[in-house]
Amino acid sequence: MPPLEDTGRVHCRLDELLAERGMTLARLSELVGVTVVNLSVLKNDRAKAIRFSTLTAICDVLGCQIGDLLVVTPRPGSGPTP
Repeated sequence: MPPLEDTGRVHCRLDELLAERGMTLARLSELVGVTVVNLSVLKNDRAKAIRFSTLTAICDVLGCQIGDLLVVTPRPGSGPTP
């Protein structure tokens, strides 16, 4: 089991990607076939899991890679060394 401090370190950049493309969450929902509520959970970093098929569909519609959509934030206290 991963350390407790690793919980919640994955950040979804869906807001930024939608803004860059001038797309709404509602339009993405239509194109991907996932409810706005489920996309909102993902967008607000409240998702506990995501299906590969959903990730693939989002990336296909947004023309991005999974690493563009999901990023891992640094561990607390692991900032750059001076």
